[in-house]
Amino acid sequence: MFNIRKEAFRDGKLFQFGMLVAVLAALILLLSAAESYADNRVMGEVQFEGASKVERDSGVWIDGQYLGYLKELKGDKKVMLLPGEHEISVRQAGLENFVRKIVVEPGQKQTVRVAMEKSVGWSTPSTTATLKLTVQPHRAAVFLDDWYVGHVGEFGGKFHSMLIAAGKHRIKIELAGYRTFETEVNLLAGQKSEVKTDLVKGSIKQNDAMVKQVAQQAASNPR
Repeated sequence: MFNIRKEAFRDGKLFQFGMLVAVLAALILLLSAAESYADNRVMGEVQFEGASKVERDSGVWIDGQYLGYLKELKGDKKVMLLPGEHEISVRQAGLENFVRKIVVEPGQKQTVRVAMEKSVGWSTPSTTATLKLTVQPHRAAVFLDDWYVGHVGEFGGKFHSMLIAAGKHRIKIELAGYRTFETEVNLLAGQKSEVKTDLVKGSIKQNDAMVKQVAQQAASNPR
């Protein structure tokens, strides 16, 4: 009998301890939710609308930092910014940069409607080769000879690839929070090639300056 009571007492203490842990965990979740709610009341949300598929697949920079391509910046990737003035730059190969300055108000939501025009100096190379990118994450920015040409998802899969001028080119693939991947290709006219890699996670400080550039850059014809 003594042993049974002792065991019951021990179980009771364990039960009470378990309840205490559960209560503390619930309090932490409530505090985190309250903090998140307070942060959202301070931050302002920016949404994007593209005039066509071209704009929706274009890369978005805010205050010089690449965030991803336009149509993905919603849901868990929605853009929340601190109140104040911010510069938005939307870029796509063959199109003039779309640049706007906006003022974000605390707790307010605003929509930026993006419409881009064809770049005056854009032309298709006379001698071309085909390059496919099989890279994760798909949202990473792609630079050809230091010019932004799109995001990985536009140049991979069964039906997508990059048409570039024959010859030697430098390829950079970058995304905030990952290490920059860089390689060179030297393609003959009509040749098909593929670059395969998974970006390695790392600090945002390890990104190359191309993904963080602030200066406006007109889209250039891949050479």
